[in-house]
Amino acid sequence: MKLRKDMWKLDKIGNVCQVISGGTPSRNVLEYFGGDIAWFTPTEIPKNKIEEVILSEENITELGLKKSSAKVLPKGTVLLTSRATIGMIAIAGTEITTNQGFANFICNDKTLYNWYLAYWLNSKVGLIKSLSSGTTFKEISKTTIRNLDIPLPPLEEQKQIAALFQSIETATEQVDGQEKNLKALQKTLVNGLLSKEPVFGNLLNSKNCTATSFGEIAECDKKYPEHEKEVERFVGLEWIEADNFQLQGWGEIANGTTFSKRFVKGDVLFGKRRAYLKKVAVADFDGICSGDILVIRAKAKKMLQGLLPYYISADAFIQHAVSTSAGSLSPRTKWKDLAELQVSIPDLKIQPIILEVLHQLDNTVNQLKQQKTTLKNLKQKLLNEILG
Repeated sequence: MKLRKDMWKLDKIGNVCQVISGGTPSRNVLEYFGGDIAWFTPTEIPKNKIEEVILSEENITELGLKKSSAKVLPKGTVLLTSRATIGMIAIAGTEITTNQGFANFICNDKTLYNWYLAYWLNSKVGLIKSLSSGTTFKEISKTTIRNLDIPLPPLEEQKQIAALFQSIETATEQVDGQEKNLKALQKTLVNGLLSKEPVFGNLLNSKNCTATSFGEIAECDKKYPEHEKEVERFVGLEWIEADNFQLQGWGEIANGTTFSKRFVKGDVLFGKRRAYLKKVAVADFDGICSGDILVIRAKAKKMLQGLLPYYISADAFIQHAVSTSAGSLSPRTKWKDLAELQVSIPDLKIQPIILEVLHQLDNTVNQLKQQKTTLKNLKQKLLNEILG
């Protein structure tokens, strides 16, 4: 796309569109982003977080709303959060009203394309936040917004620029969909391993699986000779998250810690407190950890260590951990209870095949995550270069 920046004009936002404050809706619905919204930044505010309140005579009174204090905005209105989560942007897919936390832009169709305005505002989120002020809550004033200078390419060029960013967002959504599908497939396969009759495609059957207990294939919080080595890092529960075997951080022992339980690279770390949080990670360094973390290792000649985190993250294992937890405010499970979970384990000659499939899925998911990061960085780079 060849841009003709020498033909771009500079004008005040207030000269090329109406900037209308939000208010209490007088009709239709009250919801944080109003109506059927086509999201401009879908990764910023998930659609399933929108809360609808259908207005009726009863809840208008209950919510303390007045009936005629807000305008109904047309489809295509650009919405900008001007307080609280300053800088979130969307485009109305239908006729809407908004609350007072919004600045709403109705573009002059002959001068300013609404999607171009949305992307330009997105490139100026940092500036918008810096211009916000207030004591009770931060907010950018509508007067300040109206006086912002916006570059105006010819209308057709505005549409081309918007289409470029829309194509990047579409590609990002497609990659995100592929990632979710692969994760769902992997979860189905992992759960199949701990079903009463284990399944993994057509690979498993009663002849190559052995019924046993979890305590027969793994051990917990044991002392090993390698624990004599000096270590520098510690791990708490806050650095383990669900559906991600990678540790999200660590602390330096030199800075002080009360932790003393040892683990080494390759051990599986499982959060025994509030087991429903599904905190499972594989250590990628030697260190010490919180007493609320179980350090689990596969028994030699019973199970491959690489398979262990998948078994521990399976729904059947988590459900067993939750059902055996005790305590009201902060329930904890115990290894002796987890060890009693009945499982059926594939032969050692089958386990490497299963592990390879799961690793391939992990690698593909990680590649898709990298693609999303690349697309996000590309979008930001182009926002800065074209609209910055």
